[in-house]
Amino acid sequence: MLTDQPFRTLAYKDLTIEGFSRAAVQTYWRIPELKIGFDLGAQPWSFMGTPNWCVSHAHIDHLAALPAYVARRRMMKMEPPTIYLPEVAIDPIQKILRQISRLDRGRLPCTLVPVQPGGEIELSRELVVTVSATRHTVPSLGFVVWERRRKLKPEYLDLPGEKIRDLRLSGVEIAREVRIPRLAYLGDSSPEGIDECPVMYEAEVVILEMTFVAPSHRKDKIHKFGHIHLDDIVQRRDRFKNDLIIASHFSTRYHDRQIRRHVQKALPDMLEGRLHLWL
Repeated sequence: MLTDQPFRTLAYKDLTIEGFSRAAVQTYWRIPELKIGFDLGAQPWSFMGTPNWCVSHAHIDHLAALPAYVARRRMMKMEPPTIYLPEVAIDPIQKILRQISRLDRGRLPCTLVPVQPGGEIELSRELVVTVSATRHTVPSLGFVVWERRRKLKPEYLDLPGEKIRDLRLSGVEIAREVRIPRLAYLGDSSPEGIDECPVMYEAEVVILEMTFVAPSHRKDKIHKFGHIHLDDIVQRRDRFKNDLIIASHFSTRYHDRQIRRHVQKALPDMLEGRLHLWL
């Protein structure tokens, strides 16, 4: 029996959230219905069919599996994947892939796309991803996946169907785009990363890090190295409007019981039941 890389699964409405995240070990997530994944610290075999990946930053625990993922898709005769990366990471990653290809004597076909804060990624007609800056020890990004819908402009709501049809056929733009933030992914970041992208507090689902939870750990040092402490979440509890808040990327200094104990003491209502610890 093949033992795959570990991951957990959580169903939320029409989405399936799958992943694993532990600080300095591995981080990888995917949402199969959206055909997108976040970070490539490892690559479970079952994740191989996801064609688009957004990499938050180039630390090894978020990127190590990129060559294996590309090689597997080539081996299975699948289309080359598209990997969205911070712009500064593109050239080094290209060089790494060339050297691995040389060692492996096999091609590693993929499309590496540089992205910057303020940019947008067109996944499909219905989905777009916006990119924001986060705060870590290397250049890093956060991502928000939006569902796009077309709705009739207010001035046309009372018109009969025939009139609306005629206007559309004549070339009049009768609809407007409405965006709904479905899922936000913070990656590794100090609190400024989410504070400076307020829509992350509004998305239906937010996946964020909570690397440190013990009261004895100094928040100034934690923030300096681009991470979040449990107390940062407590201080911002009234800002979270999300339906589901996934906390992850816990330090290996803690075992699961310690994490649960510290979080439940600080947030006994678990943010009104919306906070989910990814353990």
